[in-house]
Amino acid sequence: MADEKKKKPEPERPLVEPEMPDEVADGAYANVAQIVFSPAEFVFDFGRAVPGRKGFKIISRIITTPLHAKQFLLTLSENVSRFEDQFGEIKIPQRPEPAGPEGFRQ
Repeated sequence: MADEKKKKPEPERPLVEPEMPDEVADGAYANVAQIVFSPAEFVFDFGRAVPGRKGFKIISRIITTPLHAKQFLLTLSENVSRFEDQFGEIKIPQRPEPAGPEGFRQ
């Protein structure tokens, strides 16, 4: 038999190369999330609460389909598991919920 040259497998590439504008690349800090939904969409509002102030300021809103919301849930769950495998369990404090809208709710 003739020598067969084995090809190195090419690294996986995303199906679509993301494009990130400079104003998005810096990111935004959020410590509050609010989610509402209808039969057609999920709306994720991310915000920032500041101690001593009532309420919070919404800094980003993402609107998506129920299918994409479910895919996001599964992807986030997998990544939290991988994070905990690498860095240890993320502990959620067992204390009463703060007064007001501060924090992410389960």
